[in-house]
Amino acid sequence: MPSIKLFAAALSAALLAACASVPTATRTTPAQQQGSAYRDAFDAAGKLSVKYRKDGNPESLTGSFNWSQKPGRIDVTLSSPMATIATISITPQSATLVQSDKVPRVAKDIDTLTAQTLGWSLPVSGLRDWLQGYATGADGKRFVATPANNTVTTNDGWRLRFVSWQDDKAARPQPKRIDAERIAAASADELAIRIFIDPQG
Repeated sequence: MPSIKLFAAALSAALLAACASVPTATRTTPAQQQGSAYRDAFDAAGKLSVKYRKDGNPESLTGSFNWSQKPGRIDVTLSSPMATIATISITPQSATLVQSDKVPRVAKDIDTLTAQTLGWSLPVSGLRDWLQGYATGADGKRFVATPANNTVTTNDGWRLRFVSWQDDKAARPQPKRIDAERIAAASADELAIRIFIDPQG
């Protein structure tokens, strides 16, 4: 069993890797709007599990998250069953990671902070999009997930599957479960994140 501090560091790093940068306004075509319309202001909560390899050995972590997104800022709180273990704040100027009993870590952007936390960079550009059913495909085109079109490989090497939906019969369904698997490469080990999003009130 990893310690709470190790849990906090690893889980924070995994989520940091999927945060990338603060979003800018996104345009969608009428065809794309069959999915849920992208929102610059967005709140979500849920659970996530992470499977990864450390020194060649398989490891896994689980936790809860609260996500608050608005134009120019993202705030994320990570929790274990016992307590809040980390908070992450992202603005266009900086990214900050605060863990209990530790000095806050600040970097100019998420990629740099991830590199400091993990020791190498995970340039994932997506969780802010994934939570709303969006991604950027390997062809560089905007992908909008729907129950009928739920799988994509992203331009930064992630294979996404939008497994289930809050209401798959809604005109604009919201994701309920997302499986994200990083495609293994020489410069990075395997990493898989499973995200469960709570229903919104």
